[in-house]
Amino acid sequence: MAKLLAVDVGNSNVTIGAFDGARLIATWRFATDARKTADEHNLLLQGMLRSKNVEPSDFPTAVMCSVVPPLTGAIESALTDMLGSAPMVVGPGTRTGIKINYNRPQDVGTDRIADAVAAYKLYGGPCIIVDIGTATVFDAISGDAEYLGGAIAPGMTLAAEALFRGTSQLRRVDLQAPDKAIGRNTTDAMRSGLVYGYVGLVEGMVARFAEELSPDDPSACKVIGTGGAAKVVAAQSDILQDVNEDLTLIGLRMLHELNSGV
Repeated sequence: MAKLLAVDVGNSNVTIGAFDGARLIATWRFATDARKTADEHNLLLQGMLRSKNVEPSDFPTAVMCSVVPPLTGAIESALTDMLGSAPMVVGPGTRTGIKINYNRPQDVGTDRIADAVAAYKLYGGPCIIVDIGTATVFDAISGDAEYLGGAIAPGMTLAAEALFRGTSQLRRVDLQAPDKAIGRNTTDAMRSGLVYGYVGLVEGMVARFAEELSPDDPSACKVIGTGGAAKVVAAQSDILQDVNEDLTLIGLRMLHELNSGV
């Protein structure tokens, strides 16, 4: 199997994974900035790869998904210039190996499709994916490899920033769980609401999803966490059976394999 770069363009970060066959050998992450040009991204990508002794010329091709339309073209052009071949861009028409049972399949974020493909292949179904990033996104995959839809809520960092910007006396806080749910100062009160509040959100939504996915045996649903804040939730609850921070990158590799026949 050939070497491959996988690129996930998210609202807060662009994440890159270098694969040697099925093995993920290195990852990088940088802040999403739609103002940067294709040339700037080309230089940035080359520098980041070489920071871990990875040569861009070793990778004949790439696969990418993007939920930031203004940036999709710039990243695609940067990868084309860097690698000498256009990347595969996940979108309408991409073979997925799963049925997208959604009112408008084209409305499903391509990162969610990549997550669903990887989760079903790695963990089987029925399964629930909880992606805790800029948004907290829940996705449901049936035992028959059907993507059934999901739910979207603001993420912890987004909620924390909204509290800071929308109030006069609340400050920015890190997403660290306080010792007790009852905060005895403003910082701990905010941390409690953000961390324990979101743990409750995840537990409650997963329970509802499991009842709908597998009404005869909700416990049969596998629950997979991913995203930058998944470990924060996993540290406070056993609701996530596994945390796989590379789920989207792995799904992109699988989609490339499925569509390229290699």
